[in-house]
Amino acid sequence: MQIESVIPPQAGRRFKAALFDFDGTLSLIREGWQGVMIPYFCEELNAAPGYVSDRESTAVVTEFVDRLTGKQTIFQCIALADEISRRGGTPKDPAEYKSEYLRRLMQKIDWRRKGLADGTIERDSLIVNGGARFVNALRRAGLEIFCASGTDQPQVREEAALLGFDRFFGENIFGARDEDASACAKEAVIRRLIHERNIQPGELLSFGDGYVEIELVSSIGGYAVGVATDEKHGGIDEGKRTRLLNAGAGAIIADFSDAEAILSYLGIKEGDNDDL
Repeated sequence: MQIESVIPPQAGRRFKAALFDFDGTLSLIREGWQGVMIPYFCEELNAAPGYVSDRESTAVVTEFVDRLTGKQTIFQCIALADEISRRGGTPKDPAEYKSEYLRRLMQKIDWRRKGLADGTIERDSLIVNGGARFVNALRRAGLEIFCASGTDQPQVREEAALLGFDRFFGENIFGARDEDASACAKEAVIRRLIHERNIQPGELLSFGDGYVEIELVSSIGGYAVGVATDEKHGGIDEGKRTRLLNAGAGAIIADFSDAEAILSYLGIKEGDNDDL
């Protein structure tokens, strides 16, 4: 597997912790979510008095959905409400947009969740290639591993368990919480690592397919690997690749299929720390 190296890690750099995004980085359960969110948001936007054309609405919605990918879903719903206001409309509460989007999404992906639960769908078919093997390799190498998602925390923990990732992350799986809707879950985890776990920014790795987790870690001096998986067909998604490079990714990979090559590139030696 080819690793696109933009800024190689410094020789001798030692990583102590790794932060993973979930949807699109490790999990394919929600593959196709943009195809639910963008058309629905366009429906709402097109009803505003300032409607111009379907093409313009699609461009506007796609831009803010992509830019906010990785943050909690509510941030994209807030952006929709702001755009409706800008066009002279009266927006609903962003929570209403979130509720309807999730209802539509669950209709699309419920068969995957049920299939994983009853064993009629193999876990590996809904995991980004090599994802489970790689997460375990980092754990065996002695790194603290964390998963943070913009998906609501109960659902991300449930879907992580369906795919078996709870074996590796344990309680270190975090998502959006209604009681703290305006906070970024990934930023909160990074703060916790730095202030409570005594992890220095330069000792932190991140893996993600969204702008947010890449920008957050690279901006503080951590090392961010962009996972530009084409979730439907495999290989590289060029749109993701461009977004991740713009966010500050130090390297781009299509998936985790060649764990040894990625570990070698990062200067990490897999150990035998396996207490599962």
